[in-house]
Amino acid sequence: MKSRFRSLWTALRRPPKADPEYLASLSQVVNHLRHAKRLLVITGAGISADSGLPTYRGIGGLYEDKMTGDKVPIEVALSGEMLRLEPQLTWKYIHQIESACRGAHFNDAHRIIAEMQDRFENVCVLTQNIDGFHRDAGSRNLIEIHGNIHELHCIKCDYDAWVPDYSAIEIPPRCPKCTALVRPRVVLFGEMLPEAALEALYQQFRQGVDVVLSIGTTSVFPYISGPVQQARRAGIPTIEINPGETEVSTIVDHRLRQRAVVAMQNIWSQL
Repeated sequence: MKSRFRSLWTALRRPPKADPEYLASLSQVVNHLRHAKRLLVITGAGISADSGLPTYRGIGGLYEDKMTGDKVPIEVALSGEMLRLEPQLTWKYIHQIESACRGAHFNDAHRIIAEMQDRFENVCVLTQNIDGFHRDAGSRNLIEIHGNIHELHCIKCDYDAWVPDYSAIEIPPRCPKCTALVRPRVVLFGEMLPEAALEALYQQFRQGVDVVLSIGTTSVFPYISGPVQQARRAGIPTIEINPGETEVSTIVDHRLRQRAVVAMQNIWSQL
């Protein structure tokens, strides 16, 4: 009886047998990384899902349908135009997004990417996320293409501030220097991407990239799928980590259909 029980317990504890296709892809990914010096890592909401954050649609798709409780599409509520016309409404949904992030922290995927800086000559992170987790984890060469929700600035004067969360600020906040509206330094719908961030991305390709790694993003924006396409045309190995289908799934060289944390742990353990 004890022997049968021990055998059953051993079987239950044994991890599920890995998919041979996944193991083959993992081996090829690790091989590319072993021979690389300069990495471009592109991340989206999927990398922060393991931190307990809800996945977003666009800049803040915390909502399953397109209409908010105020009967306007979330893309309208979170637009630069609405911020100008009705800042209270836009700030209401910005505050909801920040509240959903509050108390969460970076996870092993963010940590491993930061630790890769000690192994490779250069690791540039291009992220769509506004949660600041890559910065918190220690990534230094970081392009926050949509900004950072913790950074606030006045729309009129030079006032700016960094806040850990929005629990202590009035909504919508006013500038302590000139009383004008204060907003987060993020890209709202209908607004231009920051030129400095785009230039930093172009500079990475000018300096050279050996591997492009896309993690947890559906790649619907051209400035996110574009680097993958450009690398593919140039013969640079491209890798995608995502459990689902994305805009670049059919063009990348290798796919790991796995959550970001699990895939990055698997990669890091073999490097």
